[in-house]
Amino acid sequence: MRLLRDLTDNFQQPEYKFGRPSLPFNDMLYSSVMKIFTTFSLRRFMSDMEIAKDKGYVACVPCYASIGHFMQREDITPLLAQMVIITSLPLTSVEHDFTGDSTGFGTNVFQRWFSFKYGKEISSKRGVKCHFMTGVKTNIITGVKITTEFDNDCPQLPELVNKTAEHFDMDEVSCDKMYLSQDNLELIDNHGAMPYIPFKSNSKARNHGSVWKKMYYLFMLKNDEFLQHYHKRSNAESTVQMIKSKFGDFVRSKIWTAQINEVLCKIICHNICVNIQEMHELGIEPNFCVKSQQSVYKVEP
Repeated sequence: MRLLRDLTDNFQQPEYKFGRPSLPFNDMLYSSVMKIFTTFSLRRFMSDMEIAKDKGYVACVPCYASIGHFMQREDITPLLAQMVIITSLPLTSVEHDFTGDSTGFGTNVFQRWFSFKYGKEISSKRGVKCHFMTGVKTNIITGVKITTEFDNDCPQLPELVNKTAEHFDMDEVSCDKMYLSQDNLELIDNHGAMPYIPFKSNSKARNHGSVWKKMYYLFMLKNDEFLQHYHKRSNAESTVQMIKSKFGDFVRSKIWTAQINEVLCKIICHNICVNIQEMHELGIEPNFCVKSQQSVYKVEP
């Protein structure tokens, strides 16, 4: 509760212009993340908000319906993504090796479409796909992007690598074969890291850049050495297991924007839990306050 309060203090209250005054923005962000942390429904987690108010972490306890409507706002999506990055910053001196992967979260929303391939109508539950970059030592998530279940993984890697490189010194990046492309290898190399992505059976060294050829010959001639670095990718599965075992493998929301925000809140809760774990294992002191480094994030009304 205290770390979450420090995190939400980084955001200013939107300027009041007209209409009914809104609830404190920090309290609404706090309530949204806290709701996901408890894994309870909107009605059942209100007792936790009463405890947070008694401890002085929130000024008021919002109505459960107001929290549900707040989760449907599109303007808080980039703020939640920024909160994911802020929660990873205390471990910048710890993490140097990273891995990328994706995982899906189920929903209660059904979708139907006609498949020309099979010549029939197909019905299935809609899914939310979470692409992320995680450290292999502490399982902290340093970058995240939410897409539909139909989006491919390979095109999402550059954005995740760039977000991670803004705050971390990367030595290695390991991913599975679905992320293999010359552009991805060169991007990782440009950030000063070694790209350990295994090659496919039909991959060739000819007609490719120097980074591709270097990693291809390392993969072919020193396969054992290559696989020792590549298998750090298995820590991505541990990250997924940590998130889904604590906060569930599905989302309760029915609106797409709320589903995105709900998954981002799961990632924030996971990062805070990782920081608490490293407080005891490594002796770090998480500080989510960025006011001293230029400042408070402004929110558009």
